[in-house]
Amino acid sequence: QVQLVESGGGLVQTGSSLRVSCAASGRTFSSCAMGWFRQAPGKEREFVAAINWSGGITDYADSVKGRFTISRDNAKNTVYLQMNSLKPGDTAVYYCAVRLSPVTSVRTVAYDYWGQGTQVTVSS
Repeated sequence: QVQLVESGGGLVQTGSSLRVSCAASGRTFSSCAMGWFRQAPGKEREFVAAINWSGGITDYADSVKGRFTISRDNAKNTVYLQMNSLKPGDTAVYYCAVRLSPVTSVRTVAYDYWGQGTQVTVSS
């Protein structure tokens, strides 16, 4: 059974940094693209970042480009999202997702497995 478990969320102040992690289990994901999405109250889930199977290709939403960095450790079946210079607008539940393809996508429907989410709250 595939499981994705996010961790590392919390309450931080504007300008702070936070790293969220997602540990995958149930199968090997070294040939799969992985992504991070977020959903704020009353809003649709939106793309944040994605990384291809090798880690050599990354994509970012314009709103986080230059502030967030996605990375992965295939030996640990884990994907990370380093978030710097956090703003109140980054407040959301952050979800990791796995796509059964080596290629990244920004589309929510392209991902096959999802974690339960971790809350990130940025206070002003």
